[in-house]
Formats: sequence, structure tokens, C-alpha cells
Amino acid sequence: MNIKKDIAISDSGFVFDPTTGESFSLNPLGVKILTLLKDGDDQKEISDFVLQQYEVDSDTFENNYYDFLNMLKQFNLTEPQA
Repeated sequence: MNIKKDIAISDSGFVFDPTTGESFSLNPLGVKILTLLKDGDDQKEISDFVLQQYEVDSDTFENNYYDFLNMLKQFNLTEPQA
């Protein structure tokens, strides 16, 4: 999944889409995951990071990760799939 290149992400959790003028708020883990996605990390790399840093099992992570990806798509923060 590719995140739009012009999406701005602040350390405090604000996400701004300059093409629509919309802004969103994320918790610290959401910011980290969005930043990793924007940097081109894949699910395995993100999963490894989260499982090492947080007390969560892989099934719970995977379910929440896909929910998060769907939210990003819903709010048009991703590039259209070719």
C-alpha cells in the first residue's frame, strides 16, 4: 500500500492531506505505522516492529493492522492501486 506522498504527519499525531484540506488525529502507534508505510516498509517489517515494542500477539496486530489500512483507504490517504 502506498501512502500519498504529500501527506504531512506531525510527531503529535496530526495528519494533514493538502489535496483535500482534511486533517486527522492518530495515537503514537498510528503515527509510527503511517510513517513506516510512507517510508515504504512492508507488513512484515511493521509487524516485527510492533511485536517487539508492544505487548500484543500477532493475530491481534494483524486484525488491527488491516482495520487501520482500511481506514486509510476510506479517508483517501492512499494512492490508487494500478
